Amino acid sequence: MTDPMRMPFEAPKQGEVLEVAQGVFWARMPLPIALNHVNVYILDDGDGWTVVDTGVDTKLSRRLWTQLLSGPLKAKPVTRLIVTHHHLDHVGLAGWFVVEHGAELVMTRTAYLMARMLQLDVQDAPTPEMISFWRSCGMASDMLSKRLSERPFNTADVVGPLPLGYTRIKEGDEITIGGRIWDVRCGDGHAPEHATFWSRDQALVLGGDQLLGSISPNLGVTATEPFADPVGDWMRSCAAFQGHALESQLVLTGHKLPYTGLPARLAQLIANHHTALDRLLAFLDTPHAACDCFVPLFKREIKGGEYGLAMVEAMAHCVHLYHNGLVTRSLRDDGASAWQRKDLT
Repeated sequence: MTDPMRMPFEAPKQGEVLEVAQGVFWARMPLPIALNHVNVYILDDGDGWTVVDTGVDTKLSRRLWTQLLSGPLKAKPVTRLIVTHHHLDHVGLAGWFVVEHGAELVMTRTAYLMARMLQLDVQDAPTPEMISFWRSCGMASDMLSKRLSERPFNTADVVGPLPLGYTRIKEGDEITIGGRIWDVRCGDGHAPEHATFWSRDQALVLGGDQLLGSISPNLGVTATEPFADPVGDWMRSCAAFQGHALESQLVLTGHKLPYTGLPARLAQLIANHHTALDRLLAFLDTPHAACDCFVPLFKREIKGGEYGLAMVEAMAHCVHLYHNGLVTRSLRDDGASAWQRKDLT
């Protein structure tokens, strides 16, 4: 059977832009992690550019943006910055665009408040809440010992200071970007009040990380809200987007390649998570902590730099089953939450 998804463009090289629709340009910024890039988009607003997402705040990112703005984008200034969600690879240079380029910052309220809170929250040592959360996940003893001895990663390490003010967008808003009218539709799960933008001409969707093509977004809980249900939030968001998805729309994503075939992709994303939850539930016929669940959930061993993201996602899937009354939770002597299928307890 023919794959309904199609990826019509190869990625632009570092320091270059690629026009993917009239007046819509795609560039990439490097990330110092396994997922080594974030996609950013630049739309022609006539007298200026609107930039969508930024990359992290590093010397390399600033240099690459400076090269773009003095090279292929030199014809006009950046007048507006839209940030799809609060994660550091999307908001890292927001303050730089506002201060250095005079751009208007446009975000959802939750995205702005989360980004500003996290950027201001600098810790030199793990907090009691962090340690308790790591233990509740059943973090491996060697990994826990390592984290206890290190300065934790802080958002401010790669996100510059954010301005005190911004322009709010919200679900149901209409916004004009690049000569097109777009509907703002917000999703949850990967990030709260994640903004996506759907062009009224039905040609384009700015999907951020909510509508990724060849990978799934991380759906994790953290020490801030350890009993949140991002998995449920995200699946409900995917279902809500299905009513607006068209085969022909070019989805401009936050990572990997833009694609067409959004209806099939949304169905696939939902089905994949239901299948993963079924595997997890079968594994929990005996009690396990979240960090014991990597193989049944991800179908492979998890090592090294992937461990932290896998841990918070595994915990989120266990919590989702708990919220849906399918598993029980008990506390082990080591502080880990042990989850077990309810019909076997």
